[in-house]
Amino acid sequence: MTTTTRLNLQHLNLRSMDKLDSWVEKQIFTLGQARQIDEANVRLVRLENGSPAYQVNVHLVTPGPDVFAESQDHTLRAAFSKAMLQIRDQIASRATKRLHRLKSRIKPRRVR
Repeated sequence: MTTTTRLNLQHLNLRSMDKLDSWVEKQIFTLGQARQIDEANVRLVRLENGSPAYQVNVHLVTPGPDVFAESQDHTLRAAFSKAMLQIRDQIASRATKRLHRLKSRIKPRRVR
């Protein structure tokens, strides 16, 4: 993540805590090493009558297609970890596709 990256962290039915917010920011920041992130929108939700009780939505604005993830679990940390796994998988999948496209364009020519 570059210094121009904007992080929007939203809490619904959940108190904002410095320790939690710093942890989320650090997790999002590490993704910036694998893909340029212009803006990160993270929503942490406690569902009052839901089970599982926590939901996490992540939307990363990136060059090319944006990256999205949504997950639910019984703890906020577990829900966020699931969302981060989805995000990492999407980033890795796109990088692999890009690499395959580049390799297919650069096929060695046979010398006759």
